[in-house]
Amino acid sequence: MTLARQLSLLLCAGALASAQKAAAPIDLTGNWVSVITEDWRYRMVTPPKGDYPSVPLNAAGKRIADAWDPAKDEAAGEQCKSYGAGNFMRLPGRFRISWDNETTLKVETDYGTQTRLLHFDGAPSNGDLGYQGWSTATWEGGGGRRGASKGPSGVGDLKVVTTRMKPGYLQKNGVPISNSAIVTEYFHRIGESNGDSWMVVTTMVEDPVYLTGQFQRSSHYKLERDGSKWSPEPCSAR
Repeated sequence: MTLARQLSLLLCAGALASAQKAAAPIDLTGNWVSVITEDWRYRMVTPPKGDYPSVPLNAAGKRIADAWDPAKDEAAGEQCKSYGAGNFMRLPGRFRISWDNETTLKVETDYGTQTRLLHFDGAPSNGDLGYQGWSTATWEGGGGRRGASKGPSGVGDLKVVTTRMKPGYLQKNGVPISNSAIVTEYFHRIGESNGDSWMVVTTMVEDPVYLTGQFQRSSHYKLERDGSKWSPEPCSAR
């Protein structure tokens, strides 16, 4: 490949990357609050040890879940094990979404004070990426009012694939997720006729270490007027 051709490809890639914010088919930015109408006992409170009927755990996963001890997590300084990418969007709090730069969406939560970065370009750096891992984002089109097209996936408008997470929990009661897991999410925004805006996030987890099959959940959020109800609190193991 000639030098001119290489430079041309680099310039094109740079132009596409810088256009991600401007070309977004939907606007996910703003202050969102979790609307919890299902799985109350798994999201609003910490379920007892061994309570994981909907999670397709294999024998190894069950052994770890059944041995869960929050005191050990506290002693090890690992209170945030259930706040990672696999369970992040299930947290019962408020989420703030903004553009960190032209090619990166930032998602923050007040419950646990965690931050995820959704990258539209670039390769992950070496080293420990923590409980949030590395998230690659792509637009899939669609958007608009209820019933509108949801993009090629049929599920959402923003697709996010996360890998390389530090081992943690899929539920606060010790249900494990390994660093080999792949978390795929679809973010879809819905506008109602009364002016309300909603977001639905469908999360699919595949983990060859602890799961016998795909684990899927959907979570709902409502857009708030502002960030006046934002109330940060630290991670808790209990």
